[in-house]
Amino acid sequence: MYNPSELRDIVDKTLINLSYNTEASRLIDPVKYILSLGGKRIRPILALMACNLFNDKIDDALFPAAGLEVFHNFTLVHDDIMDKAPVRRGFPTVHTKWDINQAVLSGDVMSFIANECFMLAPGNIFLRIFRIFNKAAIEVCVGQQLDIDYEKSVIVTEKEYLRMIELKTAALLAASVRIGALIGGSSDKDADLLYDFGRNMGLAFQIQDDILDAWGDTKIFGKTQGGDIVSNKKTFPFIKAMELSTGEIRKQLQILFSGQEMDPEPKIRKVMELYDQLNIRGISESLANDFIDKAFECLGKVNVDEKRKKELTGLAGSLIGRSY
Repeated sequence: MYNPSELRDIVDKTLINLSYNTEASRLIDPVKYILSLGGKRIRPILALMACNLFNDKIDDALFPAAGLEVFHNFTLVHDDIMDKAPVRRGFPTVHTKWDINQAVLSGDVMSFIANECFMLAPGNIFLRIFRIFNKAAIEVCVGQQLDIDYEKSVIVTEKEYLRMIELKTAALLAASVRIGALIGGSSDKDADLLYDFGRNMGLAFQIQDDILDAWGDTKIFGKTQGGDIVSNKKTFPFIKAMELSTGEIRKQLQILFSGQEMDPEPKIRKVMELYDQLNIRGISESLANDFIDKAFECLGKVNVDEKRKKELTGLAGSLIGRSY
């Protein structure tokens, strides 16, 4: 069985060795640049681990796994444009290093490079896994659109938020493990269980990310505390606080997230005080734990020896801060 570190090296080598149309180097240079910035490579690693659950040989899954990573980075290039983000992984974003037009075009070609990667999958499984990938890719775009729409909405419900992150974040994670499993020779039942495992992990991961933004230690997690609060993002803590609050607390939250220019530090401090009054951290952690428990319940039902699940269990646990 491969461990995550070994699989990450394999993914990186596969990405480096991708072939490109070099007729217009300016089109491809941003592609190579964004892929060279690293990242956790979660999606391709999950795909390869799912394949490895059922098959000691993972070669057939290498290029589809690379395609998942190329597609994920394509979404980051375009997300950075929409968010006007100047930095990605500590380096200038593509539209900052080049320009917006170049970032749009290079991002576009990445979606087709991802397709090319899937076309290198075994012919007997290609159409099936490509449909899974394509469905997830559309869902990611739908989720991004909902996220944009919700920025302008006065009220976003918990149900609406969970559906948005299921599409934007969880869908591609879930598709990754299903694709890997099918390439490895899994049954439909096991592939479906792994899809649900990935979906629940994705939901838990995003909610925990929301929690870390508000309550995480900057030194440990490398994120500025309260960034979502400063930018008025409607994360799960805010949505739950709006649902539970009444009277003066609700009025204060509405003012604090109204988009008015405010000094960040006192804004963050006041919002956190209101969250604490409503026990938002405890409620958020409880929901994340519910999704984590559902994920591991699905993984437990997959019909392979428990020893073969060890690496996948460990990786999933590390993503959501648990030891297994």
